[in-house]
Amino acid sequence: MQRTHSDSLSTIKIPGTEEHFLDPLGSYKASPGRLRYLSGGKGPALILLHTVRTQAEHFRHLIPLVQDRYTVYALDLPGMGYSQIVPGASYDEPAMREAVKSLITRLDLRDVTLLGESMGATLALTTAADLPDRVRCVVAINAYDYAGGIARSSFLARFVVTGALAPLVGRTIAGVQPKPIVRAVLHGGLGNTAALRDDYLDELLKVGRRTGYPVVAHAVYGNLPSLIAARARYPEVSVPVHFIYGEKDWSRPSDRQANRQILPAAEFVQVPGAGHFIVLERPDVPAKVLNDSLATT
Repeated sequence: MQRTHSDSLSTIKIPGTEEHFLDPLGSYKASPGRLRYLSGGKGPALILLHTVRTQAEHFRHLIPLVQDRYTVYALDLPGMGYSQIVPGASYDEPAMREAVKSLITRLDLRDVTLLGESMGATLALTTAADLPDRVRCVVAINAYDYAGGIARSSFLARFVVTGALAPLVGRTIAGVQPKPIVRAVLHGGLGNTAALRDDYLDELLKVGRRTGYPVVAHAVYGNLPSLIAARARYPEVSVPVHFIYGEKDWSRPSDRQANRQILPAAEFVQVPGAGHFIVLERPDVPAKVLNDSLATT
């Protein structure tokens, strides 16, 4: 199914993209439900995978920088953005990875570049391990594959995530979203807080009011350890990998060094002054990596 900008679910419009939905296969127990994605551009396939608690519009500033060289597919991961919320669905790393793989295989995409940020970076790497015949390279931005993660961002973020995971009241806390608190939590992932635009924050709050979304948020936070465990799959990645880290990212030097040891042939780039959300702060950096990648193949 394809929608036009005039009836798009999101309040944010990305020029040159259209909204689509990938219908589920089989029973809901065996699928992530209906997946929403944005697509546009021309050239080889580029799949964009967003961070925890965000959506395809996270890439609103990156897409215009690359859509003249890539056909972009920006996915809303299961239950997030405007993808279907399926009661009882799993939001652990293997389940989210299956959703990414379903987009690739159902659309029969080949020669695919996978770019993900945070959680999306880990999913890009594990998807590449599963589909070496379809993936050509991976760009992993601030991969979320270490313990501590969001809790290292700020005291407020640690409080919010801990509360969202609490027994009995966790789902209620996950559903409470005063704008100043959400803004402050996201600021903890930015070197330059001006990179968080009000219209994007409003869009995230709008999505957070979807029926069932607190259950999704609670489950995603609860399954972050599965992203850490997924690092064990990195040695299986056989395609070129480009790691991008913000100087002020939540990862520690030891976390980054661990990935250097696992994937010694990978390219590593550090962005001065940037935090966890590089796609918001410095979209020019991943755009250059992506465009340079095409120039060298």
